[in-house]
Amino acid sequence: MSKKTRCLSSETRTSDEERSIVNELRQEFGFKLKEILPYTSLSKSTFEYHPHPKKKLISDKALVSIIKMIKKHHASYGYWPVTDTLRMTYHLMVNHKRVQRLMRENNLGANKYNLRAGKYDSSKGPQNKKAKNRFHQKFKTDRPYQKVVTDISEFRYGNMTIRDRVYLSPFKDLFSGEIISYTITDRPLTRYVLEGLEGVFTARPKLLNYRMTIHSDQGIQYQSNPYRHALRKHKVFQSRSRRATCHDNAAMESFFHIMKVEMNYFTHHFDTKKQLVKAMKEWISYYNEDRIRHKLKGLTPIQYRNQALSKMI
Repeated sequence: MSKKTRCLSSETRTSDEERSIVNELRQEFGFKLKEILPYTSLSKSTFEYHPHPKKKLISDKALVSIIKMIKKHHASYGYWPVTDTLRMTYHLMVNHKRVQRLMRENNLGANKYNLRAGKYDSSKGPQNKKAKNRFHQKFKTDRPYQKVVTDISEFRYGNMTIRDRVYLSPFKDLFSGEIISYTITDRPLTRYVLEGLEGVFTARPKLLNYRMTIHSDQGIQYQSNPYRHALRKHKVFQSRSRRATCHDNAAMESFFHIMKVEMNYFTHHFDTKKQLVKAMKEWISYYNEDRIRHKLKGLTPIQYRNQALSKMI
């Protein structure tokens, strides 16, 4: 008889402890249940009512060490993405509230966004070409390539003068959050916005049986005839925010804030245009391909989009 089997006869053991030893003996030595139970105080019905041993919980100290490893590669992750990573990558079924507590106690929270940071305002211009606001701040959709938002934001480098800046013009799919297409240029000209727009038309699967709507602010680029003509040519609806109403395009504003915080734009000075553009491209690639989101069921934007399309096409 093994040492563990002899230990079962101890009168000081609890039912949970006996149950745990029984399971270890069955797994380690291949004993049958009827061979072990006579040495315990458990009946077969009692044991089978609790067929599995209690899960061995990981200690807070060990869990914090893993969270730190996750944060090392994903500094921007809050407690929900960290929880999803623990479950999907490390197979640790931990409660999100516990993760939130440990991150707070160990100062491992996500960076907060600088909501007061200024931005380039493309809407400073004549308001002459009318377009409906088709979204009315309803940014949710249940399918990819149906609702897309766009805007232009300014990024500075070097001496931070008017010459030392570039402009990002992305097109974001509200279904997955994916940046479908974007351009980074020295000037916020309409022709560069059109380059990004063509990227959207190219990326959208032709077999989709619903139309796309692209929402923007009142910027002069989006009022231009070439831009409006391109939308009509591809049978895309145009939607624009009301004048001086930033909440109408809040989904795009939020993206710019997240990007600038996570690429350390507010705390790190980029000496050259090359350094800045490289950091911008790398972050957008990371955002699309590697940055998981809890609202996307722990997937990245591209994974979530591909999953949806596989069920539709």
